[in-house]
Amino acid sequence: MQELGNIGLEYAAFGAGLISYRHGVQCPGKSLQPSTTWQEAPLAATAGAGGKTWRAYLSSNAGAPGGAVNARDRIGNGPWQNFKGEVVATSVADLHSANNKLTRETALTEKGTMVNGVGMQPNQHDAMTGSTEDGRAFPANLNLTCNNWASSTFGSAMLGHIDRSPKTAANLQSWNAAHMSRSCSQPDLIATGGNGLFYCFAQ
Repeated sequence: MQELGNIGLEYAAFGAGLISYRHGVQCPGKSLQPSTTWQEAPLAATAGAGGKTWRAYLSSNAGAPGGAVNARDRIGNGPWQNFKGEVVATSVADLHSANNKLTRETALTEKGTMVNGVGMQPNQHDAMTGSTEDGRAFPANLNLTCNNWASSTFGSAMLGHIDRSPKTAANLQSWNAAHMSRSCSQPDLIATGGNGLFYCFAQ
């Protein structure tokens, strides 16, 4: 039987959680850029996935050192399960299709908690991805990655909706490409409807 990877959500807020969103995504003592491998032992232990390689679901555009990186290419082949062991996607193609099982009830944090969505206070359903709906990087002239995750003052972030509640516009149901943030500052990420969250996948 194929071993399942895990998926979780982690705060990237100032001073909150294991990871801080200051000038880019930071792991304790190590800067994370989308082209690097993230091995976050505390998160892995919390999610019951010690020994796995964890990667943030973040794309970077062609302006980044080394060129563009697609989020879909960073996370392994699947399948992935959530904190409760529920399979949310069987493959990369399944994850980026209408068939995936990501909803407010299944897209849980690494602690097994549900993220506040539409109709809850405060609404924190935005997840930073910097990605198109098929999980790829935007062109270099579109700064939808907070300057490739290196700035809290320049650009904006493409966001997905963790809860995927039915909305009038189909794009607002997207888990990875619903709309842009106002900016890359923590106050504006909150004002847009989030809290600096992003998806984490274990291989």
